[in-house]
Amino acid sequence: MDNRLLEFIEQYIPLTEEEKTVIDDLNIIRSFKKGTMIVEEGDIIRDAIFVLKGCLRSYYIWDGEEKTSAFTTENEPLILLTGDDPNKTAHYVDCVEDSIVTLGNLEMENETVKNFPRFEKLCKLISEQLLEKNASSFAEFKNASPEQRFKNLLKNRPDLLQRVPQHQIASFLGMKPQSLSRIRKRLSQKSSA
Repeated sequence: MDNRLLEFIEQYIPLTEEEKTVIDDLNIIRSFKKGTMIVEEGDIIRDAIFVLKGCLRSYYIWDGEEKTSAFTTENEPLILLTGDDPNKTAHYVDCVEDSIVTLGNLEMENETVKNFPRFEKLCKLISEQLLEKNASSFAEFKNASPEQRFKNLLKNRPDLLQRVPQHQIASFLGMKPQSLSRIRKRLSQKSSA
């Protein structure tokens, strides 16, 4: 088993050997190559995705153009938004890098919680942290100018600038690649002045 999953869980709760074996027996770890499409718009949502290694990009198509809505990296769950049908995703998800993820479903989670009730606390803690982070990120994004969005990305997620193509970063920030280039150039000139 990939120890990254156990290490992540043990940040929240210590695991017994029995629990480690049960998690290992779930057989939920999958590897995907860079460029692999994991989810397509309209897919029925069965699995929750958690990134152990790598970077995933969520996006949708609007007026024939890809709009990046999120990058999910190490130790982050991927949240898939639904469209008109609550069981089907409105997004595509592809691998920006070679990635290792867990794929688990609600049935698997319920069975694990039934056998190990303290896992419910773990799920609740992670969900609360995720909700808080997403609410904060959305409010910050919504109220920021394009330049401020880029500065926030530099401050909060500088790793993405090394891992993700510029046109995808621009889409994520809600601008064209040319606008992002101008902002980067302007900030570079300010810092060297």
